[in-house]
Amino acid sequence: MRYRFIIIALCSILITVGIDAKVGMAQIPFLPQIQTPSLDIKDLENKVVSGWVYLDGRRLFQIAAPRGSISERLQNINQKLAKISKNYLRSDNAKLNIEARTQNGLPVIYVNDQYLLTVTQEDAKLRQVEPQILAESLKQDIKDSLEQAKLERQPEFLIDRSKIATAVFGGMILMSWGVRRLSYRSKRNFMVRPPTSDIRVDKPITTQLSHQQNRHILEVKRRFFQLTQAVIWTGGTLFMLSLFPYTRAIEVGIIAVLRIPLRLSVVGVGTYVAIRLTYLLIDRFTTAFVRSSTLITPETSERLQLRVSTISGVSKGIITLLWLAIGVLVALTALGIDIVPLLAGASLIGVALSLASQSLIKDAINGFLIIVEDQYALGDVINVGDVGGLVENLNLRITQLRDAEGRLITIPNSEIKIVANLSSRWSRADLTIPIAYQTSIDQALELIETVGLEMDKDARWEHQIIEPPDVLGIDNFGDRGLIIRVWIKTQPLKQWDVAREYRHRLKVAFDKAGISIPVQQQSVWLNSMNN
Repeated sequence: MRYRFIIIALCSILITVGIDAKVGMAQIPFLPQIQTPSLDIKDLENKVVSGWVYLDGRRLFQIAAPRGSISERLQNINQKLAKISKNYLRSDNAKLNIEARTQNGLPVIYVNDQYLLTVTQEDAKLRQVEPQILAESLKQDIKDSLEQAKLERQPEFLIDRSKIATAVFGGMILMSWGVRRLSYRSKRNFMVRPPTSDIRVDKPITTQLSHQQNRHILEVKRRFFQLTQAVIWTGGTLFMLSLFPYTRAIEVGIIAVLRIPLRLSVVGVGTYVAIRLTYLLIDRFTTAFVRSSTLITPETSERLQLRVSTISGVSKGIITLLWLAIGVLVALTALGIDIVPLLAGASLIGVALSLASQSLIKDAINGFLIIVEDQYALGDVINVGDVGGLVENLNLRITQLRDAEGRLITIPNSEIKIVANLSSRWSRADLTIPIAYQTSIDQALELIETVGLEMDKDARWEHQIIEPPDVLGIDNFGDRGLIIRVWIKTQPLKQWDVAREYRHRLKVAFDKAGISIPVQQQSVWLNSMNN
């Protein structure tokens, strides 16, 4: 079944590129015959399309022809028109004599007895008029354009256009300077006057989200100013080129060359801005969610920070993929590519890949459940099987941990069956304290409890310790001595810091009280044998 879907997907690709899928399926006797749409290349070649004839970079008139011959016909007419224009403009006293003669039932246009073009039925259908009527209209258009071309080459006209070009260039410099000043002022205002926050309401996560929002706004503004600069200089340059008949063809050539890159650039910039604005909306929604007074409590603030960071990052990753997919489809449409067959082929390919890549689907499903159920989040310390460490990256497919030796461990989410979270909501320092058998147990227990209570009241540690230390008592009779167990409930990820400080204080207290920490000892008995 899996191979059948893959074969169908391959056939859809053949259909998309215009190859009959029956050619491929003929070699597969076990696959049922599938009705596929046929795509005749000859029909595409015979399809009537239109194109423009230019004079001095201006559109003069349209002609129509089959797709296979439109380029050749356009080239021939443009070359003949350029030759006629050159001969006419070379002489100051030259006159125009444009005629429409009839040959084989079709009007043929001559300019000063030089053949220009034959008005075909396709040309007439394009204008929805009779060929003779179209020929008369073309005669007048050609005459007006040639006379305009001669007028534009007069010194007075060129001087006037030079003045306009100078004014436009000065305006470009002025507008570019103004946009640059606005960009600099916007960036300076953001650096000097950062947004204020209410310390009574804002938490560390809301402050972080506010900074992210401002970065997104600043980035969108920066791209907008860059795009404005590009529009000013590109548009102004093209406008100045269009003022003169000698450079107007350059303008047309630049536009023709940049048409596809310009469309793709617009789509790319639009996609980028859409992604940034979506990030801004996600951060604002998250900030409003976190600032709700019913959600923020001292016990949940730290956990909420980790969870919000995780969900926000995953949401941004998904939104980025969606916008990129939309941007690709829009780019293909802008290039004139029919995306309907591509979407049909992509759907079949998706089915085939889903069957062939079931582990990726399992990764995504398990990753979604990990995030929704809050099994762990970014910044948590977890143990998965034989490995453990700090969660540095979490998405729908993988989890990445950084262990104590600095190694980055990557685990597919589908491989995570049992996970131990060492920092979910609160943590615990589990301490085992050995004391010698000769020590007064009551004195030792009292001293251990006193050290814990003093540390709990210390301003430096009272926030990190949630509850007073719990001295459980004698946990075991060991080789070294009595083992006393102590539990200290702490904030997430603070159990190691608290445990180190507690051991330090306990050692100092033991030394002052004369209580020694035993070392492992071994007694050896020797018995002498008398003969």
